[in-house]
Amino acid sequence: MQQNYSLMVHGGAGALDHVSDDRVAVRYLESIRVVLEHGRETLARGATAVEAVEQCASLLEDDPLFNAGCGSVLNENGKVEMDAGIMDGRDLAAGAVAAVGNIANPVQLARLVMDGSEHVLLISEGALRFAQHCGIKLTPDHYFFTPERIKQLEQARLRGRMMLDHDEEGEAQKYGTIGAVARDRDGNLAAATSTGGIVNKRSGRVGDSPVIGAGVYADNTSCAVSATGYGEDFMRTVFAKTLADFVEFRDADARTAVDQGLRLLRRKVSGRGGVICIDRAGRCASGMTTKKMIHGWIEHGGETLCRF
Repeated sequence: MQQNYSLMVHGGAGALDHVSDDRVAVRYLESIRVVLEHGRETLARGATAVEAVEQCASLLEDDPLFNAGCGSVLNENGKVEMDAGIMDGRDLAAGAVAAVGNIANPVQLARLVMDGSEHVLLISEGALRFAQHCGIKLTPDHYFFTPERIKQLEQARLRGRMMLDHDEEGEAQKYGTIGAVARDRDGNLAAATSTGGIVNKRSGRVGDSPVIGAGVYADNTSCAVSATGYGEDFMRTVFAKTLADFVEFRDADARTAVDQGLRLLRRKVSGRGGVICIDRAGRCASGMTTKKMIHGWIEHGGETLCRF
């Protein structure tokens, strides 16, 4: 049986100084490892790359350690507004949702937008109506309100500013966007990204995660990309598509594309964040402009590796 699948997942980039505590670090790494092993089983039995990234992203959304799904941060009104996007490298099909609440797994709703509508991106109340049309039950607010997130919002309000998950100071170092990229046994690529955004963000703010070509992108002729960081930086540089262009038009591999993309991100906008990438040959690469990024990978069916 061929085992030429590859898989990568991430749980955010930042200073992440809190993970210097070994007990905390173990929790993060174990969560990433469990998700990767689930993805391995999924891909090994012949699942598509799209199925794998949706399932892996959903598992990360279900883990309150990460800023997505049930672990999402709160906006200026004390509400959860989540963004998610998914893309199929076979035909550039894509689906995304933005500024949605009461959806346990936004990436699954994004998949339904991709497969069951004529659109790519649905937002807010329109996305919720589409979810109900598709039979998704809304999840009560209390599911999302973890003590950690409530505390973060209180701190941000006391400081009178937003707290970026990727800042280099204070309690804002902890969490970030989640994402997954995969190449299946047939050589097809897919990517998914999901986030709760920024603590104390303005109501209605949308980041890069649901923006195709910014925080998420997949094309069989190039690569699959999921980014994490300060979303405005990734939108301004069309970051994910830039990496894909390095692969497709300059014949770069994943490692070269990531390195060149991050150099451009620094030079153009002093961008903060990180990225995971699998190229059309199944080669894995990651990088960041922050101190750390929580991530892991399985390259060509090999060993499961996780690190900050």
